[in-house]
Amino acid sequence: MDRQPLTRATPGPRVTARPQEPLGNRHRRSVAGVSAAVVVGAVALAGCSSGTSASSAASQAASAVQKAASAAVSAASALASAAGGAGAAIASAQAQASAAVSAASSAVAGIKGGLDAKGDVTVGAVTTGTDGKTLAQLTVTNHGQQSYRYVIQVNFTDENGKLLDATAVTVPDVAVGQSVQATARSNLSLSGTVKAEAANAVRF
Repeated sequence: MDRQPLTRATPGPRVTARPQEPLGNRHRRSVAGVSAAVVVGAVALAGCSSGTSASSAASQAASAVQKAASAAVSAASALASAAGGAGAAIASAQAQASAAVSAASSAVAGIKGGLDAKGDVTVGAVTTGTDGKTLAQLTVTNHGQQSYRYVIQVNFTDENGKLLDATAVTVPDVAVGQSVQATARSNLSLSGTVKAEAANAVRF
């Protein structure tokens, strides 16, 4: 009987499994995208002054950013719920705070021709509302030579100075030498000792 020569099977191409990206990283990148959209949208709106006065455009921008900040916070919270786990919850809290701070900062930075007015703002008592949100009382005093409107970025921190949340507050016309009261309301329900500061402010 003739013996057929043995042949070796040619090995097929090696397939290397790509490690799956950790869920927490995907979550943080998704929230970063939301934050970026908030900032870009706010700046774009602040620049769209065609057919409106500068003060009107600025007020619209601040209002839009406040709504966008709430949307970003909600999106981050939803992503955390989908991810699950204590680690995801911590990452979510950080992402929500980052989104809110970016949005509030954008509201102030987006005011074209705004004058620094941080010295016109005093932060008073910090309390908790019936809905669980943190409230900070603001006093705005116009030290300028004409009436001004204000957009104020208020940061909420814990007792160690860690950022927990932020919001943008729009204050209508304040007459020369006059003071008005306003309230900054957090986007999130914050626990523990919470402090508030006027991180930035412009008048226009």
